[in-house]
Amino acid sequence: MNTLLEQHPDLPTDENTVETTDENTVDTPPEKPAGPTFADLGLAPKLLATLARLGYETPSPIQAAAVGPLIAGRDLLGQAATGTGKTAAFALPMLQRLADGRTTRERGPKPFGLVLAPTRELAMQVGEAITKYGSEVGASVATVYGGAPIGPQLGQLRRGVDVVVATPGRAIDLINRGALSLAAIEVAVLDEADEMLDMGFVEDIETILGSTPEGRQTVLFSATMPGRIQSLARTHLTDPADIRIKREATPEGEAPKVRQTAYHVPRSHVTVALGRVLEMEQPTAAIVFCRTRADVDAVTETLTARNLRAEALHGGMDQEHRTRVVERLRAGRTDLLVATDVAARGLDIESLTHVVNHDVPSSPESYVHRIGRVGRAGREGVAITLVTPGSVRHLRNIERLIGQSVPSAPVPTPDDLRSVRLARTALALRDQIGADSDVADSASGDGVDELVLELARDHDLASVAAASIRMARAGTSVPDDEVEIPQVRARSGGERGMGGDRGPRRDRDGRPGPGGARGQGARPPKAGTTRLFVSAGRSSGIRPQDIVGALANESRLSGRDIGAIQIHERHALVEVPEHAAEDVLRSLRGATTLKGRKANVRRDRDNADA
Repeated sequence: MNTLLEQHPDLPTDENTVETTDENTVDTPPEKPAGPTFADLGLAPKLLATLARLGYETPSPIQAAAVGPLIAGRDLLGQAATGTGKTAAFALPMLQRLADGRTTRERGPKPFGLVLAPTRELAMQVGEAITKYGSEVGASVATVYGGAPIGPQLGQLRRGVDVVVATPGRAIDLINRGALSLAAIEVAVLDEADEMLDMGFVEDIETILGSTPEGRQTVLFSATMPGRIQSLARTHLTDPADIRIKREATPEGEAPKVRQTAYHVPRSHVTVALGRVLEMEQPTAAIVFCRTRADVDAVTETLTARNLRAEALHGGMDQEHRTRVVERLRAGRTDLLVATDVAARGLDIESLTHVVNHDVPSSPESYVHRIGRVGRAGREGVAITLVTPGSVRHLRNIERLIGQSVPSAPVPTPDDLRSVRLARTALALRDQIGADSDVADSASGDGVDELVLELARDHDLASVAAASIRMARAGTSVPDDEVEIPQVRARSGGERGMGGDRGPRRDRDGRPGPGGARGQGARPPKAGTTRLFVSAGRSSGIRPQDIVGALANESRLSGRDIGAIQIHERHALVEVPEHAAEDVLRSLRGATTLKGRKANVRRDRDNADA
């Protein structure tokens, strides 16, 4: 509620004055917050009322720094970690235009605000937030994304909206259909811009921004600030306010909010090691990130066989199914969400305790995004990464980005698992004994006590108890786990034999040279995938995103279907799902265009002979 002084700031005040209402009561002025309030940021009264109703008291650092320049109309380049309030930082100044009457309905059904988000989940969250913040100013918001019927989205756009929140692909589709006009856009926001670039949306972003007026306000928010983001900002932002919010430093002597651990394992044992680590950790709720849909399904099946409550989440599922899976994790009916990076982006799960990288992400920024899902708002979290010899260099790149080493730990052995299982059995028995003593009268009628006394006449009680526990554990179908996982020494990324991108020696034509197809650093493709050979490499300036874009544009594959990519000097190798390989080759007709040059694509001969 506004005080009298807030309503009439011109009234004289004396900060040292107190009013005595009776001899026992003294009213003192309330203490002012240490930092700025939302009212200090110049927001309209209706927006302040909405924030008060929602229980927001003080702005986060990114909000406090960004709202003012954005209300003033400046472009902005902002960096802050995931979960620090970036949505409100750009949404409130956008809605301020409605509250001030700076936008006009004369623009008809055309939106004045556009927000691009990398995934449907994030787009839905942003759309819900803007709708909530704009309730008092009458803001109408349309959230449009792929994987959902386009009809309702078309109808909403025809009726007219103020703000459109969109994934890049669906935005392009609607623009091409003539359903989404950006001619009246005053504010364009790129949310999680680094994620969009990682997903290969750079050309879509260029096309979309090219359809907006030149005088628009452009806002770019990102959790990380690699060179590609800064290049995008130089192209599309004009004299932007540059705001970088660093992660809060952990006070000396306190444990870090995210415990990071790397387990070095041979590639053939990654999923077995994952099951062991998760059984030792017993997460309340975890997301296990996998590279491809095939990996997601295989890992989910393996974890379920270990009696771990795991469910798959990937782009091959319809939205309704995906929503049900996420809700089961939130409700505690499942413990593990095994997901591709794309499917899990934008999810905000309050109960999340662990993030697990089944594969080391090749992009260090992706690692930062993933582990940023835990350890928020003072909560402690755990980040686990399984590192194969071929992915050590990716781990080193991550360590350089985050400015610290990720501690290594040995993979749990069968003896470790037996010990922890017995310890948990003992704990469960103690709890059951305590529960039985609390309800002794009701429990005595089930005949169990009499059975134990009868058995004790012929056997000692220790033998009876041990046999009972073995029978109970046999019913859980816990895997034997006697297989020994070879130890992998955590060597530096510069050492030979650690999976650098040199691969086996090849002759001038790109064929394996002396030493065989499985030379130093080579490995077979993942189960369920096959490897394609592309006759262009580093010497042609080829990057992984170029290959992803070419395959996704000319075949029916999406970026998330494409697996590991190795760029060599004169060629590249890329893993694709086995069932889709022939379709890809037919679509490409043996060749594709990379960096303006034709490149031949065929099955890798090493792979064909394997």
